[in-house]
Amino acid sequence: MTLNDLIRYTSTSALSHRLRSALTALGIGIGVTAVVILTSIGEGLQDYMLDEFTQFGTNIIAINPGANLTFGAPTAAINTERPLSIDDAQALERLPYVIAAMPMAQGNASVSANGRERRVTVSGVGPEMPDVFSFPVAMGEFLPPDDPRAPRAFTVLGSKVRDELYGDRSPLGDRIRIGDDRYRVVGVMESKGTLLGFDLDDTVYIPAARAMEMFDRESLLEIDILYTEGAPVDELIKTLRRVLVARHGGEDFTITTQQQMLDVLGSVLDVVTFAVGALGSISLLVGGVGIFTIMTIAVRERTFEIGLLRAVGAHRWQVRNLFIGESILLAGVGGLGGLLLGAAICEIALLFVPNLPLSYSLPYAAAAEAMALLIGLVAGVLPAQRAARMDPVQALRAE
Repeated sequence: MTLNDLIRYTSTSALSHRLRSALTALGIGIGVTAVVILTSIGEGLQDYMLDEFTQFGTNIIAINPGANLTFGAPTAAINTERPLSIDDAQALERLPYVIAAMPMAQGNASVSANGRERRVTVSGVGPEMPDVFSFPVAMGEFLPPDDPRAPRAFTVLGSKVRDELYGDRSPLGDRIRIGDDRYRVVGVMESKGTLLGFDLDDTVYIPAARAMEMFDRESLLEIDILYTEGAPVDELIKTLRRVLVARHGGEDFTITTQQQMLDVLGSVLDVVTFAVGALGSISLLVGGVGIFTIMTIAVRERTFEIGLLRAVGAHRWQVRNLFIGESILLAGVGGLGGLLLGAAICEIALLFVPNLPLSYSLPYAAAAEAMALLIGLVAGVLPAQRAARMDPVQALRAE
């Protein structure tokens, strides 16, 4: 029996029981569809999160107060942690490869202007922020390069704050109240949207020193370093650490590169994608049980056919391969149908909701089809071996 004979025989056998074959393939198809949709959600979520993080650029290093590792005695025994200061930021800005070192402090306060009031996030930053975070100004200008320790009371509004307080009217030059102090509006930022639930447009930006005073903070929340493209990052980190250790008397800070954050985020999302794909694979196992059941019934129904094949000279391994081939065929056809259905569902969903985080993943789709074929193979082995072990004389008498 040649390979062509095997393919022709298994195809004819499957087509002769169309309804049963279709229902068997449907079980596998639903499983593959579930895998495709779930992994598309996982991949789409990963792409969405990476896009969110990289919209500010990838050549950024964040420095936060407090070390991420502790040694020896409990930290409460001896507290040597010094706050991050604006002076630290200025010292770091003078280092090689550093384009800007932006201090950041943050809080929440009431903002009132034009007879309206709302509570918003107040970000204390430096004049370098548009360059550091690739966040352009839509109207007016950003905070001027004043003395960082005694800056003037200027503010820049997020686009949502401007819309809520002024509507279509220009706020430039107006004085608004932020907390208990009055500030002059010098600019409005472009709309940036949200980042991990934090609305960048529902924010007002003031000098970092004034934000620290407003919220009675001794330390900056963060210092963000923008460095030149292609700079030796490891060497730069060593230099940053050396300067801060010299200023603080110890390593009481944490340095995190943008790439480290992206690597951690990517590994977490890879696990999430794998987990949701594994959940979808449970449906494939259910489809495999269906194939096993149908093939067991098929062997019982086709006992005479098996005896006839053995009587005309077919070997046991040939009979076994016929039933395994039919099982793989049903699983493969069902898997292809599931791939097409999953892709169609993803495309239709994106057609109605363009911003939905869905991304059709070819590697996961190929893995789902391979798993469907493997399940078809495994599910067909026992029924096929039973068929191969049949005595041809007894099988012919079964008719």
